[in-house]
Amino acid sequence: MTVLQEVAPPSVEFATERRMLALICSAAFLVFVQTFMVAPLIPRLSTVFASPIGWVALAVPAYVVPQGIATLWGGPISDRFGRRGVILVSLLLFAVLTAVTASAERVGEFIVWRVVTGVSAAGIVPIGLTLIGDVVPFERRGQAVGWLFGAIAGGTATGAAAGALLEPLVGWQSLFLGVATLCALLAVAAVAGQALPLLPRPVAGSCRAVMRGYLNLLSQPRARRTYGYVMLNAILISGVFTWLGVYLHDRFGLDGVGIGLVLLGYGIPGLVFGPLIGRLADRYGRARIIPLGVALTGLCALLLALPLPLNGARVAIVLLSLGFDLTHPSLAAITTDLQGGRGQAVALMAFSLFTGFGLGSLLFQLAMVLGFAGALMLFGVVAWVAAAAAVFLFREERPRKTAGR
Repeated sequence: MTVLQEVAPPSVEFATERRMLALICSAAFLVFVQTFMVAPLIPRLSTVFASPIGWVALAVPAYVVPQGIATLWGGPISDRFGRRGVILVSLLLFAVLTAVTASAERVGEFIVWRVVTGVSAAGIVPIGLTLIGDVVPFERRGQAVGWLFGAIAGGTATGAAAGALLEPLVGWQSLFLGVATLCALLAVAAVAGQALPLLPRPVAGSCRAVMRGYLNLLSQPRARRTYGYVMLNAILISGVFTWLGVYLHDRFGLDGVGIGLVLLGYGIPGLVFGPLIGRLADRYGRARIIPLGVALTGLCALLLALPLPLNGARVAIVLLSLGFDLTHPSLAAITTDLQGGRGQAVALMAFSLFTGFGLGSLLFQLAMVLGFAGALMLFGVVAWVAAAAAVFLFREERPRKTAGR
């Protein structure tokens, strides 16, 4: 395996950089469409598979937790064999396995296919982010990462809305087949258009060197706090978002169409403001942006715990998305700047993110013994405590002076 040392970004033409970013963002969009279109389908799939909602809800952590674990090796593999090959192979496998998921007839089969599909997805978004780190200088990396996480936010919202709006019209199997087809077409377009640059590979090292690389990353205080907040932020966001479909059904009596229309607002801030937030982070640093995003997440959870009218819940859901857009892209950009192998650094970030997504869904489900209001209040209070701590922990994430400034 490889331990990739931090080097100056290779020289890549701006047009190639734009094609690369377009491809990575499109792939991320589709991956997260597939990830989160399951959440609003939970009540429907419970009926289809004649299984309790609690069992069907395991399909979310069953997808994201194996994905997070797989990224720990995806990063080093991309160091050894190159980012482009790993992204393309993963995208094709993801397309095939997403299509096969549509063949499930029982909840056990569905969850198994979700597990292996999650593993295949480990080489797409995290390695795409690593490639951005390889190519785009840190001084303007925030904008590129902003585009990527804008696509993720858009995919999250589109997946949730599509699951709720389209399933009654075309069936849940067609949703999976549609995503699979689009992913396959994107892979073909990536090869035909040479959208991903072929970069020089570093010298390969041993598996022991890979383990030393991870230990070296975790020995850095900056890395530990960054990874810790990636996981905590993912727990808070996913815990609330995954159960919003059930919340909207129970609280307002919405059907699938109504739930989809409300959840569609979740991705608006990321699509509209993602690149702008990234530029602000590049210019003013991330010391204030990260605590603000965590605090906003807590505020949204607390607002949803109140007896809001439906329009108030819509606003809170949009602001929940903005909380993610303020926090995670900034944390991801820091990850690409840590000392050591970038592939491993991003892999450990992705592990923290997707593990947090899975834990968030499970922990919120456990907190439901307090009722929806109690669970939301608990998540909100934890977020506010974390935001207060982040003011101190990320105080050194200030903008850098570049040559000539």
